[in-house]
Amino acid sequence: MALASITDGWCRVPVAELDTALSSHTSAVLMAPPGAGKSTGVPLALLDAAWLGGRKILMLQPRRIAARAVASRMASLLGEQAGETVGYRTRMDSRVGPQTRIEVLTEGILTRQLQHDPALQGVGLVIFDEFHERSLQADLGLALTLDAQRNLVPELRVLVMSATLEGERVAALLGDDAAVIHTQLPGHPVETRFAARRDERALPMRAAGAVIDALHRDPGDVLVFLPGAGDIRRTQAHLQQADMPGDVEVLGLYGELSREAQDQALAPAPAGRRKVVLATNIAETSLTIEGVRIVIDSGLARVSRFDAASGMSRLVTTRISQASAEQRRGRAGRLAPGVCIRLWTLAEQRQMASHAPAEILEADLAPLALELACWGTASGDTLSWLDAPPAASLAQAQGLLQRLGALDAAARVTPHGRAMAALGTHPRLAHMLLTAQASGEAATACALAALLGERDPLRGDAARDADVRSRLVLLAARALPAGQARDLQAIRRTMALFARRLKMRLDATRINPDAAGALLASAYPDRIAGARSGSQGRYLLSNGRGAFLDGAQLLAREPWLVAAHLDAGEREAKIHLAAALTREALEETFQARIASTERVSWDTRSEAVVAVRETRFEVLVLDTRRLDPPPPEASVAAMLEGVRALGLQALPWTPALRQWQARIELLRRHLPDAEPPWPDVSDAALLETLDGWLGRWLAGCTRRAHLARLDLAAILGTLLDWSAQQRLERLAPTHVTVPSGSNIALDYTSGETPILAVRLQEVFGMTESPRVVDARVAVLMQLLSPARRPVQLTQDLASFWDNTYHQVRKELKGRYPKHYWPENPREATATRRVRPS
Repeated sequence: MALASITDGWCRVPVAELDTALSSHTSAVLMAPPGAGKSTGVPLALLDAAWLGGRKILMLQPRRIAARAVASRMASLLGEQAGETVGYRTRMDSRVGPQTRIEVLTEGILTRQLQHDPALQGVGLVIFDEFHERSLQADLGLALTLDAQRNLVPELRVLVMSATLEGERVAALLGDDAAVIHTQLPGHPVETRFAARRDERALPMRAAGAVIDALHRDPGDVLVFLPGAGDIRRTQAHLQQADMPGDVEVLGLYGELSREAQDQALAPAPAGRRKVVLATNIAETSLTIEGVRIVIDSGLARVSRFDAASGMSRLVTTRISQASAEQRRGRAGRLAPGVCIRLWTLAEQRQMASHAPAEILEADLAPLALELACWGTASGDTLSWLDAPPAASLAQAQGLLQRLGALDAAARVTPHGRAMAALGTHPRLAHMLLTAQASGEAATACALAALLGERDPLRGDAARDADVRSRLVLLAARALPAGQARDLQAIRRTMALFARRLKMRLDATRINPDAAGALLASAYPDRIAGARSGSQGRYLLSNGRGAFLDGAQLLAREPWLVAAHLDAGEREAKIHLAAALTREALEETFQARIASTERVSWDTRSEAVVAVRETRFEVLVLDTRRLDPPPPEASVAAMLEGVRALGLQALPWTPALRQWQARIELLRRHLPDAEPPWPDVSDAALLETLDGWLGRWLAGCTRRAHLARLDLAAILGTLLDWSAQQRLERLAPTHVTVPSGSNIALDYTSGETPILAVRLQEVFGMTESPRVVDARVAVLMQLLSPARRPVQLTQDLASFWDNTYHQVRKELKGRYPKHYWPENPREATATRRVRPS
């Protein structure tokens, strides 16, 4: 069979050059533009290659719809049906037979085959198509394939293909033996049009307007790239109300559609009609949609962002890369000259990233971590990666797998982990399926696993009903409701698949909705949710994040939930699907991880020590009992925390104690080299050292009011020994005796220098300002009138007598004529009265 001749005329890849390269190299990279015929032409052209030796070709596709379409296209070129020479395998659908030589696989299928048969017996070539998408499974599949090639089957060939790929980087990963074939083909010209200015209208309205304009202006069918199914439905609604030509059919194309609806979108339009296909990025690669000559690109995609810290993902709409934009543009020129209309400006184009980040850098790595452990390399450091798994995300994933019993403490796979991996679903759901099989609830677990992997049959009502049990009731019914029949049948097929892998007979009538909470808790122990008091519908998850149910729902009355499907959100996660969980089921399932601890803490609202015994599951409090009296040592620690929260002003300070504090601080500033040094008694230092000087005095204190009983002078006095106290009185005395005989207090708290507030008449006869700290610091004298109003500030009394006194005397004598105002204050008699006696 001269298969290479079949591709003549439409496969524009240099297959002869590729054949020669693979005959002398074990690996190759093929770069060719969209529409060159890589996906369907290359496998057929290489099937007769001598180096293949009659062995199979496996070709990976990133999506189920692409795998099925590519296989069907190659089979039709041979005049056959899929399942003969060319077949395909996806998670839910397979068409292969004993004569199949080319198998088109979705990427996860290759990983399963490698784990079962690392040598890939009977396989001569593995093709990674559209590798530029850098899906997690493609990166893992390539890493495992290269490991098998280097260690088990050196004759195995590996071919990586893409239109927009960093070819040299991939070739370096494949090894020194890798060939690089870079084909530039003339292709059909595609005119690219950018928006003249930024359009602030909603995307569905902009997209619909662009479709109407293109239908009137350009020939051919239209392919519109939109971020998600919701955008597609809203754009369809706008088009239904628009003035479109009567011969136009509008179709959707996205993963949740039925196979029949997807095939209709891919098929040529009926004679005399045009079609508009509204698609997600499912149509970006591999698929050829017959008749398309116009591409309208929103420049957006809906992607999942995983947060390793919370263990949750969040769907976000993000700008595509320039490489993705080029792939989309190529859809317009596959069959004839075309037009690409970009709904963004040329300036925005320049700001777009060159390539999208690899999924392995942003995804939930739990499935990858389990596959690596099964392969025998928990960290993956022995494998070849374009981008290695991030350490933090991998550690988070391994932690989850250890909680699920899939890995031991050394991150080695356990028998339970191998059984989980064999089920071919997310480790969480695999653990739930195996746990349920042991407890007799396997039918319910199969239903839950299928529900979480397929389209929600109540998606239109999800905002009003997030209860998983509503879906289980539908699945258990003998007659399926007409409105949800197609979705429920798809879920039942997936249920049957899980049942076969568990080697059990599925009986849908044994689905038990009341078991949903306990089963989901085994899969999502970090998403068990406890209701927040006083706020219906708001919950605290066991991983510490907040979550909420949208709208008024009966489920919101439940005190305990398990959130199976949620969107991480910015601040709180939005719960889309959940099940009620009883307290008894929680305690039974997680008995080993429920702990009772005594918690003694300061309560800021009551300003008191609160001592309770708490029973907790992770951060969720199951039960609280008050301890009375609280444990003494813990009570003191909580009271110290209370003082820190309240501040030192909560202690019974007196003015004399604040003066004491300021006197010591004065000595610290002016005698920094004193031996022994003066202690730091500033508020900041006292707060920092509370445990040392205050703690032992707090025995019996449990609330703020008790602090008033403390003898703070005695407590602080312990910071100075007897000798230091004597030095303090000498160096920073509390009072100064002035010539009138008055013993006047110094104020150390008003600034850097102590202040002596004294009536001017009481210091007649004094020649110099008083000094402290062994005469290092002059006291700031605040000289007062007979009515005790300030008249002068000075640290140099002698200068005041010489330069200022006579002017002050003149003013005071006029204001207080009966008082004594001598001309020579140095020799005058000081008095506390109007005149000296």
